[in-house]
Amino acid sequence: MDDTKSKDFLVKLAHTKMPYGKYKGRYLIDLPEYYIVWYRNKGFPKGQLGDMLATVYELKVNGLEQLVRNIQKNMIK
Repeated sequence: MDDTKSKDFLVKLAHTKMPYGKYKGRYLIDLPEYYIVWYRNKGFPKGQLGDMLATVYELKVNGLEQLVRNIQKNMIK
């Protein structure tokens, strides 16, 4: 993924909310870690949502959630 696609993906991730389930309406980055780990063990959904959840997992495991939170703060909605 080139830099522009990576940036666009992170911006979209920062503004995407969970579309269903117990945490419907919550920003993906704000999902509890145990829930993301559960998805990882169960298998992420197919498509872009799955890609985003997998990215959230990696961000949380590596302590990088602040990257997405900074995007949320700095973007005009």
